[in-house]
Amino acid sequence: MVLDRLNTSMWRRVLSSSRFVVIVAVIGTLASAQALVLYGAIEVVRVVREASHAVVSSEGSKIVTLGLIQAADLFLLGIVLFIIAMGLYALFVDDTLPLPPWLQLHDLEDLKANLISVVIAVLAVLFLSEVVKWDGRRELLGIGVGIAAVIAGLTFFLSHKIDGKD
Repeated sequence: MVLDRLNTSMWRRVLSSSRFVVIVAVIGTLASAQALVLYGAIEVVRVVREASHAVVSSEGSKIVTLGLIQAADLFLLGIVLFIIAMGLYALFVDDTLPLPPWLQLHDLEDLKANLISVVIAVLAVLFLSEVVKWDGRRELLGIGVGIAAVIAGLTFFLSHKIDGKD
């Protein structure tokens, strides 16, 4: 009986401590987020530098706009990875991590809701970049409908989960 209790106690400690393995995922995801944000910043500097040397024209403004939209997309993807890193850390390692109110997480459903919100923004930016790149020959309707369908599905999922939670 004592051996069973000791064995159970030991396994409880081992399993409880194993949650810290998530730190590997947190560090990797956080490093990825920082790399994307840094790359986005470098992209903004590159676009602005190229724009300062270019002749002002409608084609030039389209190229600058597209470059800055793509940089915004990199920033948003970096934010997605940051939210994942902070969410995993708060859920598995330390739930007292001081986070802004919109990032307070109590379970995986909260993390999914935050991610879905940012993914919707990323999809909107993606469609905007397609509109800016549009040359009049490609069909944008299919892309727009596809992205709208995904956003509608995610919005339905998000509202259904929130309604189900209350």
